[in-house]
Amino acid sequence: MHAKAREWVSTHTWSSRDFPDEELRALKDALGVSVSVVIPARDEAATIGGIVGQVRSALMGSDPLVDELIVIDSDSVDDTGARALLAGAEVHRSADIRPDLGSHRGKGEAIWKSLFATSGDLLVFLDADVTTFTPRYVTGLLGPLLRDPAVQLVKGFYDRDLADDDSVSLRQGGRVTELTARPVLNMWWPELAGIIQPLAGEWACRRSLLQAESVPVGYGVEIASLIDTYERAGLDALAQVDLGSRRHSHQDLIGLSSMAAEILATAERRRHPSTGVDAFEIVHFTRGDTDSEDAWESRSVTTLERPPAVTEGAAC
Repeated sequence: MHAKAREWVSTHTWSSRDFPDEELRALKDALGVSVSVVIPARDEAATIGGIVGQVRSALMGSDPLVDELIVIDSDSVDDTGARALLAGAEVHRSADIRPDLGSHRGKGEAIWKSLFATSGDLLVFLDADVTTFTPRYVTGLLGPLLRDPAVQLVKGFYDRDLADDDSVSLRQGGRVTELTARPVLNMWWPELAGIIQPLAGEWACRRSLLQAESVPVGYGVEIASLIDTYERAGLDALAQVDLGSRRHSHQDLIGLSSMAAEILATAERRRHPSTGVDAFEIVHFTRGDTDSEDAWESRSVTTLERPPAVTEGAAC
């Protein structure tokens, strides 16, 4: 491991248990900052209500640590939005936020649009499909931001099982992380080699940071924020927190391949900004039981990026 990465791990890696709720509330009050929790979601009716309910009951009482709890619904065809609303979240359809700016499909688009629907000084992002969620995800991610003014972005990390139930206990999840993101970072940004989960959907940052960065509309959003923060503010602006374990639904290999392609394209754009394209096709081959059932499938991979939200009038 790169020497700077090794040193960074020893000084900027925490456990969620290191941040008691009482200390965080006292720090938040002393600093006079507000906190928004944002959950981008698409067709996650089975899990969204439980996550929203836990945040609401544990962190939004009479002495709230979380001031806003917002779900950005990305064109769900199930009742994700209704269940989130019933559990106590404020719900916005991504396409309905600043319709004058247009709309794109993707996780990054929902995160970018959330900058026009929230007001918190500190932003905590959570995935909507997690079956092992606890409020410690939120408090752990907030801890470094409240304790250290130099920290701008916090990544969660955890044990990742390959199944979303009790059928396996192998820690073989995070295939795109291990096969794509980690090699990319070690090769081109070796000082970031100590980031355990660079693609973690559980992360937090300062509003002032994210609204000044361009945001890929798809799955490139997490690696983009990590690289951009490092290049703008340095290694000490980053921290990571152990959140325990994480189980969630998984995509098939074709879906993961498209995700990996987006991440590679996002990294390449940061290495060579002038050569980036907004979309390309990736072709997959599926073998059938007979030659006549063999099939080629093309999927469009978007690498479009939204400009810094502050240039579009997002609240500072």
